[in-house]
Amino acid sequence: MGMLAEIQPLAVVVFSCFVGFVLFLSFYLGRRSKSASGYFAAGGQIHWAVNGVSFAGDYLSAASFLGICGMIATAGYDGFLYSIGYLAGWVVALFVVAEPMKKLGRYTFTDALDSKYKSRSIQLVAAISTLVVSVFYLIPQMVGAGVLVTPLLGLDHWVGVVLVGAIVITIVATAGMSSTTYVQFLKGGLLIIFSAILVFCTIDRGLSTGEPEYDYKTVPFSSVSGKIIPLDASYAVAEVVDDKFVALNKDGNTSWWLKNVKDDQPVLEECQWVTTAADSVIINGQPKSPDNKLRSVGTIEKIKGQSDVKTGSVGVFEYLSILGDKDTIIKRWKKSLPLKTGAGETIVYYPNYTSGADLMRPGQKFKVEGSLLERIDFASLMLALFCGTAALPHILIRYYTVPSPACARKSTIVAIGSIGLFYILTLYMGLGAMTNNVINLESDNMSAPLLANSFGTLLFAIISAIAFATVLGTVSGLIVAASGAIAHDFMDNFLGVKMTDKQKVFAGKAAAFSVGIIAIILGIAFKGMNVSFLVGWAFAVAASANLPAIIMMLFWKKTTASGIVASILVGMVSSLAIILLSPSMFAKYGLNPADAIIPLESPAIISVPLSFITLVVVSLLTKGTAQDAADLRAANAK
Repeated sequence: MGMLAEIQPLAVVVFSCFVGFVLFLSFYLGRRSKSASGYFAAGGQIHWAVNGVSFAGDYLSAASFLGICGMIATAGYDGFLYSIGYLAGWVVALFVVAEPMKKLGRYTFTDALDSKYKSRSIQLVAAISTLVVSVFYLIPQMVGAGVLVTPLLGLDHWVGVVLVGAIVITIVATAGMSSTTYVQFLKGGLLIIFSAILVFCTIDRGLSTGEPEYDYKTVPFSSVSGKIIPLDASYAVAEVVDDKFVALNKDGNTSWWLKNVKDDQPVLEECQWVTTAADSVIINGQPKSPDNKLRSVGTIEKIKGQSDVKTGSVGVFEYLSILGDKDTIIKRWKKSLPLKTGAGETIVYYPNYTSGADLMRPGQKFKVEGSLLERIDFASLMLALFCGTAALPHILIRYYTVPSPACARKSTIVAIGSIGLFYILTLYMGLGAMTNNVINLESDNMSAPLLANSFGTLLFAIISAIAFATVLGTVSGLIVAASGAIAHDFMDNFLGVKMTDKQKVFAGKAAAFSVGIIAIILGIAFKGMNVSFLVGWAFAVAASANLPAIIMMLFWKKTTASGIVASILVGMVSSLAIILLSPSMFAKYGLNPADAIIPLESPAIISVPLSFITLVVVSLLTKGTAQDAADLRAANAK
């Protein structure tokens, strides 16, 4: 099955009930969130076990559920490296950040960072950093929302993004952190339970080399003086590009094929589809339409060297063993670089056969054995994922929702257990999508929901509703963090606008509305990019701008307010600059990625050390200065 051509009533009903319950919860809790403490930190009275699952709900975002599953489905083990990186970051959060953040702050990350200094400069730059990281994290969540709503409700991507934005703004403006916490608790628990059910169904079905729904054709050909001659006379060669891609004409339609060798015979193998410069998607020479929906891909050609095999139900370890065999062959699909064709610039998705042994080790996406630059880029991504978790504002503020530092530590342990279990499940869901003919290359983010749909509409409806709630929960947490940065850090602390609790809550709600609008616009603009990849950028900015300041403030007595300010600014600006000049952004600008000014995709390996060095140098230079002394006096006075 491809993108769902017909709206499924059961899916719509389940989805609507779920969203309705979330909104009811928000309005119910909204009556108990009148104070600033209640709005920004749920009054600090959330049980540590509830908070731990809410941590998981907050952290298991669209990137974790949609993006990682999609990346595993298309890149194999390399996609799972995101899971490992995300989980490893919680070690830093547990042993370094959890208890100090609870002891030092009230509502926001800035509170803790500024607790020793009472510096207006820290208040300003930390608030800006919170906003920047939150916005970067919001982009993939909103992209994921559009991806989900398109097949579920038959709406355009932009409508899905607007729908999520409207619901989340309602959640946050109604009850703040109280509703956000219980929405995250609910969806975190349901996400883990139903992901486990989906994995059970997948391994119970087992692995099969059975025919896919659509039989991709091959056309034998001969080559005379370098000229390609199809042995099927109904096809005529129209164009050859890069001596690899061949355009064939048949019955007035043009389709694209790949030169290949199968069973020792030269063949032209049908490509999945092509995208022209005019952004029209063509399938086998036919324009995209409801009657000619995009076909799903992802099949096993051979299992341990054998064709026509059905394993039936297998165990969790046997499943991985069979897939990882060197003689198991999986048909994957690769995206070509833009081709210069007679129709203009064209992108083709073409078949690529990969052994299970290669698929289940790094190398399909991240060239860990490639060039020095490729290895540096991989190390940079892992550094961002490992360091970014403990510096994400919407994660840090959750430590203020529990009563004590001990509860903060225990809730982190619960979070690690819940998140670790879920990430193991993503491996099976991603591989299940790869081998069950359900990947849609136009949006690999839909791999897990489409896998669920292969087991029936009910499971698809539930998984899609939970995935949508995943987006709602994470976006609402991010907007609470952003609104706290504006109302509490910037307006109250930095500008000195003295507000009553009621006024501060109103300012937070107004800020939530503004940030929500920005998130909607960016979610529409970044349509089509893998959400897990986009979150990697948010982690890189958080790790660069926030973590060095947190670590050094806690463990280096010579840290000064000026050092913290300089560190945040340098980390934030350098990471953003590297991202904006990266190959992926050049492609987004419509430029050749090979011409990117900075060839790295992840900035952390440059921006994180630069931020640490800046803090140390500036702190040493400003130690004992008038400003530093004034900061310390103000801190001691309070």
